[in-house]
Amino acid sequence: MVQVTAPRQVDPEFLALPLRSLADAALSAARAAGASHADLRVHRLTSQSLRLRDGEVQSAVDSTDLGFAVRVVVDGTWGFASHAELTPATAAATAAEAVAVARALRGLNREHVELAAEPVYTDVRWVSNYEVDPFEVPAPDKISVLGEYSRRLLASDGVDHVTAGCLQVKEQTFYADLAGSSIVQQRVRLHPQLEATTVDQSAGVFETMRTLAPPVGRGWEYVAADGVWNWMDELAQIPDLLAEKVKAPSVVVGPTDLVIDPTNLWLTIHESIGHATEYDRAIGYEAAYAGTSFATPDKLGTLRYGTPIMHVTADRTVPHGLSTTGYDDDGVETQSWDLVADGVLVGYQLDRAFAPRLGLDRSNGCSYADTPHHVPIQRMANVSLQADPVTDRSTEELISGVEDGIYVVGDKSWSIDMQRYNFQFTGQRFYRIRGGKLDGQLRDVAYQATTTDFWGSMDAVGGPSTWQLGGAFNCGKAQPGQVAAVSHGCPSALFRGVNVLNTRTEGGR
Repeated sequence: MVQVTAPRQVDPEFLALPLRSLADAALSAARAAGASHADLRVHRLTSQSLRLRDGEVQSAVDSTDLGFAVRVVVDGTWGFASHAELTPATAAATAAEAVAVARALRGLNREHVELAAEPVYTDVRWVSNYEVDPFEVPAPDKISVLGEYSRRLLASDGVDHVTAGCLQVKEQTFYADLAGSSIVQQRVRLHPQLEATTVDQSAGVFETMRTLAPPVGRGWEYVAADGVWNWMDELAQIPDLLAEKVKAPSVVVGPTDLVIDPTNLWLTIHESIGHATEYDRAIGYEAAYAGTSFATPDKLGTLRYGTPIMHVTADRTVPHGLSTTGYDDDGVETQSWDLVADGVLVGYQLDRAFAPRLGLDRSNGCSYADTPHHVPIQRMANVSLQADPVTDRSTEELISGVEDGIYVVGDKSWSIDMQRYNFQFTGQRFYRIRGGKLDGQLRDVAYQATTTDFWGSMDAVGGPSTWQLGGAFNCGKAQPGQVAAVSHGCPSALFRGVNVLNTRTEGGR
């Protein structure tokens, strides 16, 4: 049984670290060496990965990354250094090293660093919204839950193998800067997943069906009971869904009306809107991993991104979002703002260094580093498509408006070009729509479009009752590579005349 606890507090063992003495030593040394800006970030990242196959433990891995970083601005140039030894003497030496790095790079710097102003936040604490700390639950208890879920699937005819896993992360940071801010934060996130496999030995083929539960900024209460996600119902349905999928007909290609479930649409939002509205990509400053962006600043306020019903926000405050936090790694209080309003591009995601370049007085809080030894960069907020604010239209009502189409559920593979413009997405489950009703599953479905054509085909969005957060732990960016977790909320949505491909045919089979 999951025991509901009082609102969480920052772990005493993190607060027992010499946070203030490290900050005093590093910031004093940076100021004395001539830095106009300096900040110290102590970063502790604790993770646990559990994996089971057919109910048996395959791996159980625990890890902790602890250290601190010092950033400085000297004569308009960034400097950075980090260390794993948490002593004041090392902090002072690391700050001096960061200043030396800035001075060494000054001759190569073509753009004077100017940071947007931000209020001072003194001795503040922020803890994410969760009930049961997964790191306070013994590993055998968590393995027992995953094992029981696995056995439920394995007991069904047609399920040959089951993989189960849960990745759990606790992230704690202390930020302090020369302006006087001092911020302690703690957030917890986890990603549980189960996948059933059926094997046709005679044909030498297999098919899979995965749970749709998204990764979330919650605690173990999300996995161990049905209060948030209805595990029992979904696990009971998967064997029959998998058996139907195996026998389903292959899709017929061509322009098709699609009703896309939030469990699939979140990934399309991530790739075609989330990355495209990162300001560093839009100006060509960043291109690693995902390229630049077609949504360049000269189009701000004029680019028709989609139909007038398209309203997309960036939000680092939404409850249980993977990118939700109180303050970013620039010491900026997090916010919510518009990226697309009435179908038009109206905003970007940025940090304190990029805000002035766009003519803004303040950052919108998108700075983040994934370890103490990586420099903070501009990272994605929880980018979300908003539901219909007037009519709480259900997914069933959207389906009823389609004479001949497909209902797409769950994410799988994706592909998008380096400008975030041409893309192709598949999914977990596909249902034929005939006469406004679901009429069995289909196979081998992918939908393909350009970003503006796709969002320009959006004919209706569901209401608040269909809105759901999806997301991923593994959004990659930069060199050296960094990984960030991010959520994307959306309702179900109806798109008209989207090009559908047959993945089997496209693969030459």
